[in-house]
Amino acid sequence: MNGRDWEERTAAAWAAFEASDDESESGAAEFRAVIGALAAELPEDSPVGPFERACAWDSTGHSDRAVPLYREALARGLDGYRGRRAKIQLSSSLRNIGRAEEGVELLTPELDASSDELDDAVRGCLALCLSSLGRDREGLSLVLGALAPHLPRYQRSMANYARLLVEPED
Repeated sequence: MNGRDWEERTAAAWAAFEASDDESESGAAEFRAVIGALAAELPEDSPVGPFERACAWDSTGHSDRAVPLYREALARGLDGYRGRRAKIQLSSSLRNIGRAEEGVELLTPELDASSDELDDAVRGCLALCLSSLGRDREGLSLVLGALAPHLPRYQRSMANYARLLVEPED
């Protein structure tokens, strides 16, 4: 198997799915079958296969089916960019099936992980998990903190407001 070719075919399958307006269960099942066939090309112990299958289940509205596959991918050693994506998406899926506390436990350490383009997604998903647990001020603080650097003005003020939502003012 050519790794680059596999990545390109997988990206093309995702692009076709995202561009499609077919929201039927048969269309979703067909997409999951395409991703399943691609995953089957990988070595049996590859963490990428269960990750891609989890993403397909998740993207077609089946968080409950995605959770065990995300866990399997992480248990097999999925790391790096895909590993971080798996943690974000697993946390979201856990929240969707009523297990937001597990999502918080999984994502909180990611706040201190090496910074990358997924930082804001970590904060956004963690904020949703916190909100599901009635911890809205903490969630809002995370979202405002993530937003602040992107603002053309008021960056310092917004960052301070975010901090003050969870830290008492001296």
